[in-house]
Amino acid sequence: MRPALASVCSLESSLNTIFEDYAAGQCNAIDLWLGALECHLQSHSFESVRDSTQLHGIDLVAASFQGGLLISQGDARRAHWDHFTKRLLLLKSIGVPILVVAGDARGPLHESDIARLDASLREAAARASDHGIKIALEFDATSSFPNNLQSAAAITDSIAHPSLGLCLDWHHFWTGSSKSEDLAMVTLENLFHVQISDLPLMPREMSSDSDRILPGEGSAPPDLLIATLHRINYQGAVAIEIHNPRLWKVPPRQFGEIAMTSLRRVLGQASMGLHSDSPV
Repeated sequence: MRPALASVCSLESSLNTIFEDYAAGQCNAIDLWLGALECHLQSHSFESVRDSTQLHGIDLVAASFQGGLLISQGDARRAHWDHFTKRLLLLKSIGVPILVVAGDARGPLHESDIARLDASLREAAARASDHGIKIALEFDATSSFPNNLQSAAAITDSIAHPSLGLCLDWHHFWTGSSKSEDLAMVTLENLFHVQISDLPLMPREMSSDSDRILPGEGSAPPDLLIATLHRINYQGAVAIEIHNPRLWKVPPRQFGEIAMTSLRRVLGQASMGLHSDSPV
C-alpha cells in the first residue's frame, strides 16, 4: 500500500504550494482535486504542472472526481461528456493513471436509468482506456444507486472491462448502507483506488463530507478496510481525503506532516494486528 494525500485536504492553498509542502512533509503521492487543477490551469500551463511534480518528486496517483456521466440526458449529458473528454486529455498530458467517477445517480430511478448507467460506464471505460487511463467508480452513500460497496462491485464486475474498477471511500462505506460482508467482494482486480478518513462521534445519518477528520482519530476505525487491503495484497494508493473547511486553514506543510504520520500509524497498526493472535 502506498500512503497518499488528496489535494482537496488543502483546498484553499495553491497547487504549487501543496506540491512543495506535501513533499516536504514526506508525502510524494497525491490524489489530485480536478476542480482546483482546472482553476490552476487558467494561469499556468500543463508543462508547469509536470515540472512542479518532477521538481518535488510528486507522483499524481489519481484525480477526483468526474460527475454527471451516469444517467444525465440531453444538453446536460453532452456537457458532462465533453468535459470528461477534455479531462482525459488533460490527465494523459500530466500522467495521471486513474480518474475517480462519481456514482451520482439520484432517483427515483427506473429500468431505463439503470440501463443508461450501465452503458455510460462501458463507454467511459472504453474512452478512458484509449487514453491509457483507468476509471474508478466511487459509490456515494447519498446517491440512489450505487450507494454501497456491494452494488458498485456488482456493476463493475458485470461490465468486466479492464479499465473499470472501484474507488473505495471509507467515509461513504461507513456512513451508508454498506456492510462488513461487502468487503469480501473487493479483489485485487477490481480495486483501483482507496480514500480514507474518519468521523467524530456523531450519528452517521447526520454526518457529511465536512465532518471528515484524520483516520484513527474518530468513530470510524479503518481496521476492516486495512485488513481487506492486506488480504488481497493491494499495492495501490491509500489517500487521506478530507473535505473539512476547518482543516483547509491549516498550512499544507503542517497538515501534510500530521496527516502522513496519522496514516502511517493507522496502516502500521492494522498491519501489526494481522500478525497478532487476535482475529482482525
